[in-house]
Amino acid sequence: MDIATLEHQEQTLVFDSFDEDAALALGMALVDLARAGSLAVVVDIRTANRTLFHAALPGAAPNNDQWARRKSNTVLLFQQSSLLVGTRMRAKPETLERHGCDNADFSDSGGAFPIRVRGVGVVAVVTVSGLPQIEDHALVVRALTDLLDQTTRQ
Repeated sequence: MDIATLEHQEQTLVFDSFDEDAALALGMALVDLARAGSLAVVVDIRTANRTLFHAALPGAAPNNDQWARRKSNTVLLFQQSSLLVGTRMRAKPETLERHGCDNADFSDSGGAFPIRVRGVGVVAVVTVSGLPQIEDHALVVRALTDLLDQTTRQ
């Protein structure tokens, strides 16, 4: 996936508001998509200091929780999807370590996406872990697109 596509996703997938109810709706939408595809993933939605939603589906490994935490930390620090951060890093080439990020706490693998509120900025991060990074990212984007489309129609 190229940088322009990733940037476009972040510019268009923006909420008017986001609260605990929206986190629950997004989390359940991801769980439903994962179950429909029999995907063994972890779904995590969090702010910088609070978990709003977390689910580990059958077959997900305990390590997926750690990947979700590390990818989420990257989004919260850089305010961009983990896939965009990683794609930019590899294009330069740079590393997270160069930016003071320890691999034990940060990952630039795809699957974590910033939750932006119009006029506010990044308020949370939604993460999927358990699939190849492009598929993790795509699942998150699909759920965000579906949820935002439903909100617009209401």
